[in-house]
Amino acid sequence: MARATNRFNAQAFLDSTGLTKRVLAYDRDQSIFAQGEKADSVLYIQSGGVKLSVVSKTGKEAVVAMLGPKDFFGEGCLAGQTLRISSATAITPTSVLAIPRRQMARVLHEQNTLSDRFIAHMVSRNVRIEQDLIDQLFNSSEKRLARALLLLARYGTQTKPRQVVAKISQETLSEMVGTTRSRVNFFMNKFKKLGFIEYDGNLDAGIQINSSLLSVVLHD
Repeated sequence: MARATNRFNAQAFLDSTGLTKRVLAYDRDQSIFAQGEKADSVLYIQSGGVKLSVVSKTGKEAVVAMLGPKDFFGEGCLAGQTLRISSATAITPTSVLAIPRRQMARVLHEQNTLSDRFIAHMVSRNVRIEQDLIDQLFNSSEKRLARALLLLARYGTQTKPRQVVAKISQETLSEMVGTTRSRVNFFMNKFKKLGFIEYDGNLDAGIQINSSLLSVVLHD
């Protein structure tokens, strides 16, 4: 197992490299960038949450990732993407750092150790996105919803047995899970009765996620 000191500390990386950064603030449901726009920066989430989605030629939208604090996104521009292949939308009030593509590429080229850790960090995140897609293909909507809530609560990165997910709509959850809002409502009520989550019926007020919700994901 890697020692904690070898883990990629994104904030320390950004603070130590002398990169020019812009701090951008977004309201809930505000667009950060849209599919097809020019890709000229890498973004880093300081606080809040971001939904990545794609729209087909027929107008159908699919959520491909839900990201939170300490996640990078928009990194495709480092691999030659000139246009955004997805849209990014704030799901809560969100603060991000925007780093110009050329500067980010230069620092990664010049600082090999940081570059290795950044690449490992991004690979880990992309593995999670692949797992999300597998989840969509093979698991029931109940398990998908439970996993989505645990990911939103940053399960595995928090030491607290309970974590609050603030202000997310049932519409957004249904997009993440790939099911209807009525099914999301049904399972949310079920999770609440079983004590896996706590909320007052209004998701805008936030959802308290208990670690016991993991039993839904692990149950065959």
